Amino acid sequence: MSTPRLQLTGITKRYPSVVANSEVSLTVMPGQTHAVLGENGAGKSTLMKIIYGAVKPDEGTVLFNGQAVHIKNPQEARALGISMVFQHFSLFDTLTVAENVWLGLSKSLSLQQVTQRIAAKAIEYGLDIDPLRPVHTLSVGEMQRVEIIRALLTNPQLLILDEPTSVLTPQAVEKLFVVLKKLASEGCSILYISHKLHEIRELCNACTVLRGGKVTGVCDPSQESNASLSKLMIGAEPPQLTHRAQKPGAAVLTLNKLILPREDQFGVDIEGISLQVRTGEVVGIAGVSGNGQKELLYALSGEDVRAKPGSIFMGAVDASRLHPGQRRKLGLHFVPEERLGRGAVPTLSLAQNLLLTRQEAIAFPKVGGGWIRVKQLERHAADIMARFKVKAGGPGSLARSLSGGNLQKFIVGREIDANPRLFIVSQPTWGVDVGAAAQIRGAILALRDAGCAVLVVSEELDELFEVSDRLHVISRGQLSPSVPITEATVEKIGEWMSGLWDQDVQQHLAELEGIAVVGESAQSGGTHAQA
Repeated sequence: MSTPRLQLTGITKRYPSVVANSEVSLTVMPGQTHAVLGENGAGKSTLMKIIYGAVKPDEGTVLFNGQAVHIKNPQEARALGISMVFQHFSLFDTLTVAENVWLGLSKSLSLQQVTQRIAAKAIEYGLDIDPLRPVHTLSVGEMQRVEIIRALLTNPQLLILDEPTSVLTPQAVEKLFVVLKKLASEGCSILYISHKLHEIRELCNACTVLRGGKVTGVCDPSQESNASLSKLMIGAEPPQLTHRAQKPGAAVLTLNKLILPREDQFGVDIEGISLQVRTGEVVGIAGVSGNGQKELLYALSGEDVRAKPGSIFMGAVDASRLHPGQRRKLGLHFVPEERLGRGAVPTLSLAQNLLLTRQEAIAFPKVGGGWIRVKQLERHAADIMARFKVKAGGPGSLARSLSGGNLQKFIVGREIDANPRLFIVSQPTWGVDVGAAAQIRGAILALRDAGCAVLVVSEELDELFEVSDRLHVISRGQLSPSVPITEATVEKIGEWMSGLWDQDVQQHLAELEGIAVVGESAQSGGTHAQA
């Protein structure tokens, strides 16, 4: 037996309100792709940060290549040969992609050399990114690509990946898996965190399951089913969603050839997007991150009010120039992809974050003189936490203290609790465990069944196929025609993500035209025979 690449024994980390890790032991061998599986709040991210030196354990030992190590910070981790791609990114907004990557590399390399290496790696791994772009102009998906490239440039012995495929197309995921399998074959060990069970079963040859901060099982995921992995992780299989067919009603959201020039040189022009979302239906928009989703969502939420009058309607009301508060009064509630910073203020409590978007809809927060009824606000926040199974210390917990999945459940619950007329959500289950993902998707379908118009923007195709009635694809600021979910395939949507829908549409129109010609011919022949 070779020496383990990484060996953890009795790792414990306590915080004032929770024990994140309790006597966790984990062994990763050279060349092994080892999954760490667990629901949101199970302690996965804390454990990875301990390995990477970003968090210090209270108890336990860490061996790397057989040697006891006390990793004080990420710089020491990288010097040992450990690299990590975080779910929540560690990038400086005001610096370029190349400058951010350069910070974590040896200063023997010049910025120009790093820039060239980034461009080469981006081509090699199919991770499209411009090294000269400032980070603040990137979408969330593009930021994740930067993190992946930065980690790969260090030639790590141990690579930690936290939800690395959440913003990639199916084709790009396949290409990344080829790269990861090649790295593993060369002796690189990989710690892989994902809530996509089929990925874990395909890629990983070992799996450690955490529940409540403790190890509850070790298995070979290739020998397990999705159902058995779910049981190991959450103690039960996720509930099955029921997506029953129903006839949609009147249009709630109508985009009429929406045109928006980019606000900065790295943005995407919105080029004549037309779209309709009706009561009682879920419309999904698929696409690779950075193809105009951010610009479109800013225009829909009211953060960008440059649209020409007549471009955006909510019912019969021209909402093109209305600000977010005015749109909320018309029944629009919105969940952005950025949880911290846009969806929630990190340093405010959950109760205080509830007040941010609900002050127009909830009667109790404001009374005469601007006073806030704090107790009622906290009770309402606690009710949302209970309904959406948000794990936190209570409504007074700071938003930044929650795991990504639990914060997402609270933000989604906050907006659904408002009984929206139009619900727009971006990346609804990014980084959320299978149980919570099923709960969020079930809530979306319940809204639809209650008559709400729902627009879902996601890079998770499985999710879109599960909740959508119709699908569009966005590519380079343009929107494809809609396709009923019954006619959509992963292969077709994957091709459309590259903007290749015109040929399919023309072929479909030709088929329809052929059917019409045949019908006319048959009708003519029948009339002649009767004569």
